[in-house]
Amino acid sequence: MSSTPALVFEGVSKSYGATQAARDLDLSVLPGEMVTLIGPSGCGKSTALRLIAGLERPDAGRILVAGEEVAGPRRFVNPEKRRVGLVFQDHALFPHLTVTRNVQFGLHGLPRAERAARAAEVLELVRLGHLAGRYPHELSGGEQQRVALARALAPRPAVVLLDEPFSSLDENLRAQVRAEVVGVLRETGTTAIFVTHDQTEALSIGDRVVVMQGGRIEQADTPYRVFEQPATRFVASFMGDADFLRAHVHKALLTCEIGVVSTVPGWASADVDVDVVLRPHEVAITPEPGRNGDGPEVVDMEYHGAFVLHTVRLASGQTVRSWQPHSVRHPVGTPVRVSVVAGVTPTLLVGDHAVTAPPGTAS
Repeated sequence: MSSTPALVFEGVSKSYGATQAARDLDLSVLPGEMVTLIGPSGCGKSTALRLIAGLERPDAGRILVAGEEVAGPRRFVNPEKRRVGLVFQDHALFPHLTVTRNVQFGLHGLPRAERAARAAEVLELVRLGHLAGRYPHELSGGEQQRVALARALAPRPAVVLLDEPFSSLDENLRAQVRAEVVGVLRETGTTAIFVTHDQTEALSIGDRVVVMQGGRIEQADTPYRVFEQPATRFVASFMGDADFLRAHVHKALLTCEIGVVSTVPGWASADVDVDVVLRPHEVAITPEPGRNGDGPEVVDMEYHGAFVLHTVRLASGQTVRSWQPHSVRHPVGTPVRVSVVAGVTPTLLVGDHAVTAPPGTAS
């Protein structure tokens, strides 16, 4: 496999009037890598996709596909010449063309026999060879999505872009089609960029997750690190539930309202205020029946099937959430002791940014 990146953004920016949709984006994607772009509406993820596809021209910076500059200060390659495949949310199939003819659409530069052979090859790849003569309206939503993928793969693109490809499918079908599509992309070693608004989807299918906000990349990292070691307050709160407690590190001990949370190696000489990020699965609660005086108590309980989400109000009035197994249910009003699950190393924030070393030292 080539070591040349399949896709590179170098300082890419794009504005629409006064709105900066992309701000100084830097990103390098390896061949065969699957990257998910996620963020709130208007964060710039769809703009990034359109810039890669050539549907928009950047105001600054360069974009390279398979080592070739396709957009830059003095160069702009048209979409059809970029070796970029597109799969849209609504499939965008031609209703008057058969499945085969839809797949052949991007192969018009090839002789007829080669077009037919390549279309047959990719339809077998997505397991739809038996439906080659059907029309789009005769297919299910999942089958239409696989035809759209086959059409995108047919010209052997360097990168395939998938813009919320599963959001129009119902939940049960979405999981099945997602597994099929991801399986085909893995099998073919295709470099893929997914835009999604679904946090679980982003974490489950991406080799890397790129979290965007306000046109910027807040964090581009493995799913594990994005969830377990968020780089910013925004990433922590957007990629799953998170509560933030004021805390203090003194002589390598992290202490907050619920007590000593953990030790912080390397902070022996620190004496600094921080915020600690706690996710519900990291928070333990234990009933304290007959407790005298004020203290933490359960103020809400939500049944989620396999788990029960408890919301606990601390003495200060701040709340934290705790996931418990479905068999553990503490009614509203239950006094509890709150602690951090053993072995957890929580993320620390100074301001809105995560820190791994005391402020003023190399982080």
